[in-house]
Amino acid sequence: MTYQIALVEDDARLQANYAQALQREGYEITTHASREEAMAAFSENLPDLAILDVMLGDDMEGGFTLCLQLRALSPTIPIIFLTARNSDLDRVSGLRLGAWDYLTKDTTTLDFLPARITALFRTMEVLRSSTVVHENSIEHGALRIDEDRKEVRWHEHLISLTLTEFWILCSLAKRPGHVKNHDQLMDAAQVVVTNNAIAAHIRRIRDKFRAVDPAFNAICSEYGMGYRWKD
Repeated sequence: MTYQIALVEDDARLQANYAQALQREGYEITTHASREEAMAAFSENLPDLAILDVMLGDDMEGGFTLCLQLRALSPTIPIIFLTARNSDLDRVSGLRLGAWDYLTKDTTTLDFLPARITALFRTMEVLRSSTVVHENSIEHGALRIDEDRKEVRWHEHLISLTLTEFWILCSLAKRPGHVKNHDQLMDAAQVVVTNNAIAAHIRRIRDKFRAVDPAFNAICSEYGMGYRWKD
């Protein structure tokens, strides 16, 4: 698996150096120079990990704001701050906003950064060990999906879905925490429908799960963006 990393850094030289160091380790890198540019990209597609500078051009707190915005899109995506801001107050602020790590540019070498990220991905894989995605099946907590049999179970109860509903559910469950927009769900279901039609499918899927579990709330709506399967 090739991990996708988003690097948000306004210094062109540093951006190029960090990107090259990570690419040498086999990571797929996208780069952004501003908070606005990064958010436009994140709204379309979330990376597997984001590296954020705190100061982005004239936006002195841009990285902190971006961290909050990214956390609203996904509560689980790993976020690392890589910044010149090295006060304890900034470190505490970054971690309280939901970052996994806070690194400073004066102590982070081009050799250390890829090693630290590799360690974080290993940690992430362990944390996600409750979700098992095989070639033809998905297991996540109480959810069991058998793609060959087109069979879905929740707490061992069989959930009867239409084929369109089945593929929408698979798309969400394969990437817990990641927001799927209308076009992505439409592609997964191999149908061409309106946003309202996708919303109707989601509503019916929820209703079918709640018929066996009234407390079911694993499919979350993200206003203006799409839907995600909650960890």
